[in-house]
Amino acid sequence: MTPPPARHNKAQADSVGWAQAADEFSTIRDLFRFGVSQLGRFEVSFGHGTSDAQQEVTWLIQSALSLPAQSPLDPYLDARLARIERSEVLALLERRCLERVPAAYLIGQAWLTGVCFKSDARALVPRSLIAEALDQNLSGWLTSEPNSILDLCTGGGSLAILAAMHWSDARVMASDLSSDALSLAAENLALHGLSGRISLHQSDLFASLPAERFDLILCNPPYVNKSSMQSLPPEYRAEPSLALAGGDDGMDLIRLICEAAPRFLNPKGALLLEIGHERENFERTFGRLELGYIPVSQGDQMLVWLPRASLLRMQPAAKSKPPMAAKARKA
Repeated sequence: MTPPPARHNKAQADSVGWAQAADEFSTIRDLFRFGVSQLGRFEVSFGHGTSDAQQEVTWLIQSALSLPAQSPLDPYLDARLARIERSEVLALLERRCLERVPAAYLIGQAWLTGVCFKSDARALVPRSLIAEALDQNLSGWLTSEPNSILDLCTGGGSLAILAAMHWSDARVMASDLSSDALSLAAENLALHGLSGRISLHQSDLFASLPAERFDLILCNPPYVNKSSMQSLPPEYRAEPSLALAGGDDGMDLIRLICEAAPRFLNPKGALLLEIGHERENFERTFGRLELGYIPVSQGDQMLVWLPRASLLRMQPAAKSKPPMAAKARKA
């Protein structure tokens, strides 16, 4: 990732025409064009549910005007807006440019594989690549539907919720060290009517979990290496750092997870682990002993499938032990 750009001050903000825009523009098309230009001028970064300025501005406009989310903006582009509506759109756009926080935090929600979740600074914005694999029902990897699922480092609970939606008969547990993240997860369970199906547990990885075994463990842990952490754009630094930072090589918590996971898996169970761009560090640590990579749209080697038998044979490379406190807050 590129280093964060310089922050713009209020004088610079005034100079780019926020105040004038509310008076001079009349349609959504006007605001859309202006918003795309401003996000480019302020060099905002994407990756929290959108991949470019056009998607981001669409998302902000839909939220400000209570238009259908995740739908094309085209039918509304030539709609004329009242001044108060223009001001509401511009206020969101201005905050996005000046505060440099994810849009999901500004509007309080995010979408993952078409499902809406509450989102705020208590946890990462929901974006785990595991969601895409779940959307494909882990075709070719599962030999049968899982009866018991653990979402480790659940954050706001999105993966636990998606798993419960995909496998309606499965027992689902979700855990995290952060009480803040778990409070957000509880709100998302209530939003989707799943408070009775998914149990939430505060735990440092596996340390405080009930003595149960699972058919499937999902885990999107902190895995960003130290060098990458130092160059994160402001949008990523607005998220809980403990949900991102994985130590010098990104593997601090992953070593602990892979070591402990077999004790919590059924004999034919498996761990689905997100490692993002850390494949090189993962393989340097564990080798490629009986693991599989599940391809997703962002890359072919970002999700690792680890059956219990493979985990039992994995021996992490010798290195100083990471601290036992995981402190993981995930989305």
